[in-house]
Amino acid sequence: MLNKISEETMRFMRGKYRLDELSDGKNELKFRQGKKTILTINIHEDKFTFLVIFGRAEREKFVQERHNFSKYIQDYYDNSKTYHDGKWMFIDVTSLDVLDEIKRLIMIKKKPNRKPFPKENAVYGKCGHRCDLCIHFAGGTISDEFRKELEDRLTRVWNITDWSMRCSGCGTSGCHTNDELCDQLKCAKEKGCDTCVACKEYPCSNATAASSKIEAKSILADDVTWAILPFVPNQYGN
Repeated sequence: MLNKISEETMRFMRGKYRLDELSDGKNELKFRQGKKTILTINIHEDKFTFLVIFGRAEREKFVQERHNFSKYIQDYYDNSKTYHDGKWMFIDVTSLDVLDEIKRLIMIKKKPNRKPFPKENAVYGKCGHRCDLCIHFAGGTISDEFRKELEDRLTRVWNITDWSMRCSGCGTSGCHTNDELCDQLKCAKEKGCDTCVACKEYPCSNATAASSKIEAKSILADDVTWAILPFVPNQYGN
């Protein structure tokens, strides 16, 4: 259950919001826009504790919507202390149902600000990745200048320095697999599918390249956009 909560949290936060992810390198992850913290996650071995701080306007909105929340969330709200900067709600996330309610608290705190990728010239791989946004793609969608920027972002996120491989897309003469099936499509074939996205188990860890778990790692908002989102299932709706 913790893995599912972890994955779904990152899917929501990265898919809905463009925020810096700041960590203490130990057991804390903050999602911030400038100096404003939207969400803090404390990482424990057996649970995640989310901290959401409501100012006066957010508390007033919660009171109006209170009846739509479970007693579990209402009790956390009622028993949380209010300081000069707001009501501090430390909520233990024990299930996906609780996470769904916390998503609504976060949306009270801040409206989603993630702008979706343009899709007019989108090129999708059979694994669901956006080829046209990929540093390896040789289809003319990325300028040399932007490719260099991507190299810097990808290196910061993945700690890899060699991004020289080029690919013209699935099934093309310039595909990086040289007419062989990649590991993702081998997996799909074993399950009787021509593509990963046609598989009933998609998305899965075999088909996706980017980590979507809660971890104590700092990542800039634009690095999330360009070094992670192109390589996750359906770009989390973007």
